[in-house]
Amino acid sequence: MKFTDILALLGGLALFLHGMQMMSSGLEAAAGNRMKAILERLTANRLMGVLVGALITAVIQSSSATTVMVVGFVNAGMMTLNQAIWIIMGANVGTTVTSLLIALDVGAMAPVLAFTGVVLMVFVKRPQAQHIGQILAGLGILFIAMDMMSAAMYPLRDSEVFISLMSTFSNPLLGITAGALFTALIQSSSASVGVLQTLAGNGVIGLGSAVYVLFGQNIGTCITALLASAGANRNAKRATLIHFLFNVIGTTMFTILCVTFPLTDFLERLMPGEAPAQIATMHMLFNITTTLVLLPLGEYLGKLAIYLLPERETSAKDAESEMHLAYLTPIHAAGKEGGLGGSAIVTDQLRNELCRMLYMARDNVDDSFRAVLTRDVKRLKAVEDREEHLDFLNEAISRYVSQVVAMETNEESSAAVSSFFTISSNVERIGDHANNLAGYTRRLVEKDIDFSKEAQEEILSMREISLETIAALLSSRAGTAEWLAEVAQLEQRVDDMTDQFRHHQLDRMRRGDCNNEACILYAELLTDFERIGDHALNIAQELTMAQTSLA
Repeated sequence: MKFTDILALLGGLALFLHGMQMMSSGLEAAAGNRMKAILERLTANRLMGVLVGALITAVIQSSSATTVMVVGFVNAGMMTLNQAIWIIMGANVGTTVTSLLIALDVGAMAPVLAFTGVVLMVFVKRPQAQHIGQILAGLGILFIAMDMMSAAMYPLRDSEVFISLMSTFSNPLLGITAGALFTALIQSSSASVGVLQTLAGNGVIGLGSAVYVLFGQNIGTCITALLASAGANRNAKRATLIHFLFNVIGTTMFTILCVTFPLTDFLERLMPGEAPAQIATMHMLFNITTTLVLLPLGEYLGKLAIYLLPERETSAKDAESEMHLAYLTPIHAAGKEGGLGGSAIVTDQLRNELCRMLYMARDNVDDSFRAVLTRDVKRLKAVEDREEHLDFLNEAISRYVSQVVAMETNEESSAAVSSFFTISSNVERIGDHANNLAGYTRRLVEKDIDFSKEAQEEILSMREISLETIAALLSSRAGTAEWLAEVAQLEQRVDDMTDQFRHHQLDRMRRGDCNNEACILYAELLTDFERIGDHALNIAQELTMAQTSLA
């Protein structure tokens, strides 16, 4: 094999992987936001879940991409572990389509597909048509890459050293290990099975050895989901484990079958001289049979994953005290590197993290007003700790959003994510004003300042309307036009109360009912109260814009 052949092989493999990523990105741009709704409707039934997983994988030609999407959805709380089981099973069935297309030798259509896709991407201005063009171009590139790899590996049929190496794979353990390692290295079972079909088609490896490599390739494809689950929650890791268990069980079943029964001899007699078709058929048999066997046992597979990966014993106090992101995972784990469904995953994770911030801000507003009313400095430590956590979350979310916006392919998702960036800043500012309120408690105690009974009643009213406004932001109806109007009315009430209470303060000053220190402190308190209402309205407006973008 010449050096130029090696380069051609590497170039073909690179194009194959790029073609798959193009298809995945095209589908993500076309339907990323709707992926959650589609899956929610169709995965309640196990058979429909398997069908959905198979269809999605058949379209994007990558079970890894589908499984990564599922891991992200489970991590974001958008999908249960049981729903994930059926889609993972379906993904394993859908991934056989690539090998089937290679076996049918539809590569002659590759230039037409690639040309059509590029025409749609370059000359048609409609975004949806451009996304479809991206999918078609990716599919065309994929098959052009297969032709490149086939031509590059043709000389290997005359290499005694390579043929001798391939013959060692007739040992099941060696074959399975080689297939798993190669697939883990390139992170694509579709590409590695395609390479195996090309080797078999060129007469370099026989079916008796190829089947064990094929079984190992099904295990090796789990590496992508494993990497995606790094930093994810326990349930997401269990989804990855289920994917691994599925393929290990299938490999064990079929290895025993091939060792004890002449299954490979039967396939060779059924399709003589058609090595790629023989491998494609075995690939389909492996995944469809394993799915049929495990389908009735899917829930037990989930229980086994929970048993093998139990919940960690972490006290609620430790979890609360440590500053951390509860929902957002690293970009690759969220599926943003060419990951299907990544837009839906990211928007849900951001929404959950922002809700968490709002609850913290609400608690700080509540504790701060109570501290002022009761002159209780003991409450201040909790307020300061939460404020520090809010600052941490705002900074972390801001960094995360800047990364997502830079790589987002879906315009609507990009607009929504940008709105979440603004929302995070406004929640953090509510926390700042709550912290200011808490700080007044120290001044009240240190300078022995007392508010009049009338002023205390007004502060109590401020607390109640502030909490009501923040509670409205956490409503399940958030994002609708009617809801925005309600929040705007609450904010107007805050403005009206601020004006009214300022006039009341002036009256008390004229009557001499409050000293200078108390008047200055109360004026500052009114300013913070009004700002809380302003930031709440900003949040509502941005959330409505985000919801409109994602609709």
